[in-house]
Amino acid sequence: MDRVDRRRFLKVAGLAGAGAALAACTSPTSPLPPPSSSSVPSGPPDWTALREKLSGRLVLAGDDGFAYQGFNPVWDGQKPAAVAKVGSAADVQACVEAARGRVALAARSGGHSYAGYSSPSGGLQVDVRGLAGIEVLPGDQVRVGSGAALGDVAKTLAASGRCLPTGTCPSVGVAGLTLGGGIGVLSRKYGLTCDHLVSAQVVTADGRLLTASAEQEPDLFWALRGGGGGNFGIVTEFVFATVPAPEVTVFSLSYPTGAADALGAWQTWIADAPDELWSNVVVRGGAQPSCKIGGCFVGSVGELAALVNQLPAPASRFIQPQTYAEATQYFAGGPIARESAVASSRVVREPIGDPAKAVTLLAGQSDETYLIFDGLRGAVADVAPDATAFPHRTALANVQIYLKTPPEGADEARTRLAKIRDGLGALVGDTGYVNYIDPQMPQWAQAYYGGNLARLQNVAAKYDPDHVFAFAQAVSR
Repeated sequence: MDRVDRRRFLKVAGLAGAGAALAACTSPTSPLPPPSSSSVPSGPPDWTALREKLSGRLVLAGDDGFAYQGFNPVWDGQKPAAVAKVGSAADVQACVEAARGRVALAARSGGHSYAGYSSPSGGLQVDVRGLAGIEVLPGDQVRVGSGAALGDVAKTLAASGRCLPTGTCPSVGVAGLTLGGGIGVLSRKYGLTCDHLVSAQVVTADGRLLTASAEQEPDLFWALRGGGGGNFGIVTEFVFATVPAPEVTVFSLSYPTGAADALGAWQTWIADAPDELWSNVVVRGGAQPSCKIGGCFVGSVGELAALVNQLPAPASRFIQPQTYAEATQYFAGGPIARESAVASSRVVREPIGDPAKAVTLLAGQSDETYLIFDGLRGAVADVAPDATAFPHRTALANVQIYLKTPPEGADEARTRLAKIRDGLGALVGDTGYVNYIDPQMPQWAQAYYGGNLARLQNVAAKYDPDHVFAFAQAVSR
């Protein structure tokens, strides 16, 4: 997709010039309906009545066979009072009606929430994994249920020669990824996952099932593209615009020493690279931190080799042409098991002046401590920062800070995580990526949403004035 084609895509997706157009629909000063606290019911949910309404299944904490697990064992002790395994949008509406004003309410798709927010303690978890249908539509679009996993979406589209730019972990849910933005290995070429969203069906706090698109509920549509999962309602279905599945070349370069030099060279390299190249740097802790530079290129081995040769010579090098379907398996790695960890993030707006200071943050840390720099710009920056809720459009990279830890060591790991996060923040600024949500992130709302925060709060006030979907880091607070 060249620049002309991309501008055409942005126009079709409702993103070209959308900053001004959507602001005109719902600006931060637009009148909003007042909170309707008198309409909020009280008392415990009637679980029996809810069970009778569902086409799916309701399981209470005391029932035989109740066993809740998300992806991260750190949050296993955070258990809902009930789990509704829904099978339709009507089921989701029944759940909202039953829980509204009575108990905490949250949706669960892939279960990868870094803060465990998809498992509300003592509340109702709406498990949407039963809404996992994937239908390739005419006109190069795809309809995806909100419970679908990324691996299944990739396989279904590959069979039709199409792809949707997404993340790489196959068990992550499409809903959480999209609602937070959606960074992946094709982001620099084709943009974020949320940039391909055409419409979404959403159950709002008052129990309505709405379609949000550029034409219908445009302010809600704006917020769903990067405003974070769980803030505005429960999405039951997405429609995305897809692109032809490209042939790519993947690569990996290993630097057991010289991590600071490699990171420094990568920063200027990725800033000047063609949009067809996506790359990341993984810095790993240890007495002497090491790093790997990897990524994929929409182009040939020879073209990629010429680009890679601009980097410092690695200890080892791997370059291989692959179909996009093969590349998704390559980046996914082996079988995906549950993994216990704590995590956070920072956003790198410009190259770090002294990359050695970033690498030193991992010196002496365990070898299961990582800084993962994912390159941005390219097509991500073709969309204005206020055209969708995702604010970090012009950033050079996003950094995931990831510490593997057994659940019993999570508190100590969070202390180490905070030091790394804040040390990195001193170098790059106090921003972060909401899909790597950190319950201890300082000034989290401004960090995640930047200049889009006020408008997001207004959208939340309009669609959820009574804070039905409230949680510790909800934008409505």
